[in-house]
Amino acid sequence: MRASFRSLLLVTLTLPATAAWAGAPASEAPTDASNIIVNGVRPPRSYAVDDTNAAKIAAPLRDIPQSVTVVPAQVLLDQRALSLQDALKNVPGIGMSSGDGQRDQVFIRGFTAIADQFVDGFRDDGLYFRDLSNVERVEVVKGPAAVLYGRGSSGGLINRVTKKPTLNIMSATFTAGSYDTYRGEFDVGHFDPQAGVGGRITGAYEDDGSFRSQQFLKRKAVAPSFVFGQGKDTTVLLQADYLMDSRLNDFGIPAIKGRPVNVDPGTYYGAANARATDVARSEVFSQTVTLTQRISDTLSFRDGFRHYHYTLDRHNTNVTAANDTTGIITLSHGGIARDEDGWSNQAELTQKLAVLGIKNTLLYGWEQARQAKGAITLASRVVGTTSAFAPVLPQVDPSSFTAISASNINYFNVTGLYAQDLLDFGHGIKALIGVRHDRFSQRTVQRIAGQPNLSRVDNTWSPRAGLVLQPDAKQSYYASWSRSYQPSGETFALATTNANLAPEKTENKEIGAKYNLFKNRLSLNVAAFILRRTNIKGTDPTTNAVVPIGTQRTRGVELSGTLDLGSGLKAIAGYSYLDSVVVASATPSFVNKSATLTPKNQANLFVTQTIAKHYGIGGGGNYVSNRWADPANTTILPHYVTLDAMGWAEFGPLRLQINVYNLTDKRYIVSGHGTSALLNMPGAPRSVLGTARISF
Repeated sequence: MRASFRSLLLVTLTLPATAAWAGAPASEAPTDASNIIVNGVRPPRSYAVDDTNAAKIAAPLRDIPQSVTVVPAQVLLDQRALSLQDALKNVPGIGMSSGDGQRDQVFIRGFTAIADQFVDGFRDDGLYFRDLSNVERVEVVKGPAAVLYGRGSSGGLINRVTKKPTLNIMSATFTAGSYDTYRGEFDVGHFDPQAGVGGRITGAYEDDGSFRSQQFLKRKAVAPSFVFGQGKDTTVLLQADYLMDSRLNDFGIPAIKGRPVNVDPGTYYGAANARATDVARSEVFSQTVTLTQRISDTLSFRDGFRHYHYTLDRHNTNVTAANDTTGIITLSHGGIARDEDGWSNQAELTQKLAVLGIKNTLLYGWEQARQAKGAITLASRVVGTTSAFAPVLPQVDPSSFTAISASNINYFNVTGLYAQDLLDFGHGIKALIGVRHDRFSQRTVQRIAGQPNLSRVDNTWSPRAGLVLQPDAKQSYYASWSRSYQPSGETFALATTNANLAPEKTENKEIGAKYNLFKNRLSLNVAAFILRRTNIKGTDPTTNAVVPIGTQRTRGVELSGTLDLGSGLKAIAGYSYLDSVVVASATPSFVNKSATLTPKNQANLFVTQTIAKHYGIGGGGNYVSNRWADPANTTILPHYVTLDAMGWAEFGPLRLQINVYNLTDKRYIVSGHGTSALLNMPGAPRSVLGTARISF
């Protein structure tokens, strides 16, 4: 993989030549109706976003009968978000998972979204922590979206929109702060609007400590991109992205008697020599080629191809048992190595036509994808016992862990055909209908003698329909219905217990309203929904067989909004109420249990005010109510409120910024595991980041 990094660096060496291209002034940049918006200048400093590509067509948010929350670039900048978890604090209905200390993972509307990560509309389900240095904005599409994106997405999906080479920019950013946090970023690009040619490169290097004992993070990222023919009939976009992430594999703190133990948030439960043995190192290298062809005023074609390679080398020591009576915990050590390679090709034809006075925006799509996911699991064994309240950690010799408990390679093949129509009947009446058919085949090949190879093929339909009523330009009301599916393996190996089971199904019924008020300076969105996932697999207590008996239902309300006044006052806010319970289960004791890591009430607010054009202040907070740490609802992660503040000053091209997080130094649990009550991650104590950014 290091060879791949060197190759990528060689590619980036061509960028200075790209940046030397001369062109017309940025103000002459033409506009374009494709998915890439050409400005030729810095992006606006706005919290408001009025368009999305969530429906894979250029359309305003108010035309989409679905809840979509967007975290724009300016919010990421003002909050100095350094992780996807930081960005998603601005999205209601999100429950945080620790992701085994190795990956981004959240719950959306009560359902895990472990495989529902996308980048520019391409599936990106590798189990790693993403970097935001090349991210323009983060979109969270709520509810089932399989009609366009394929398997998964019960509660929704997360799509990162990357920075494109369609503007002139030169910036460098340096951040330093509490717990030995150091991070540098750069973003350099040049765009010639007359030739339609541009190049851009972003990158980051990070070297952090942590409030958690022994924790560290070392990360480097680089992402070059080039565009040819932007604004012309034929456009070619080339992108590459490399990320290396190395950190302590931290599972957090255990729980005793139904509550996380009351210890210093920095207390670590792993090996005494964790920096030598409890480490997760991942690398991701991807390349994307996108061709857009304008055939006529009413017809355009897009073909996107993305290839990625992902590796993970993870070793971890964590709590595997706890005695509520004695307070003694058991520590075990194990590990896993992953090696994945995959590609996806999306071909889409967009057609605009009028039939009987009805305007239609038609999308015809075909997706072909293949993934090969290899995994080698080291056999885990106990390395010590100690007190949960005053742990004495064991020394662990990683060289003594050589026994392999599982080794397989999993092949996933997808052929998806989909069609969608956005209809405009006039008089403020619109509709969005679509359907997708997937042929999803899985094959698990065992690399240990005596273990069976398994396979299955699923043919599924994913429909959706929505009606939109718009009395005027300020109001939009909708009702929608959609369905998606989750195959037995989905992203992991098939097992004898699930290889013969049909996919789980998710159905969503939703009504909502979207408002654009005060000349679009205030945007408000509200949605009420009933989300039901059936055929959830459970274990029959009499036979111990996995059977498709189980239904989880979420009833909820979500509100979100952005404010962006000309006076410099900006705000982003949200609230969600989620009643997510198991209504049927093969294990009777699970019935009426609440979904894990899903707060019933959740709220976020962040406000900034520009002062005298060159200064600003801001602040906000997050409220998260009680969450259950495990499916049996034995352990509560208590509710919490955190408050943040920030300020900035600008002197010409220089911006100085300070962010203070958790102002009241609140002790809280920010995330859990989702299936175990023993692995709960403390939130950071009060911390400060100072940032200097120079841009031209």
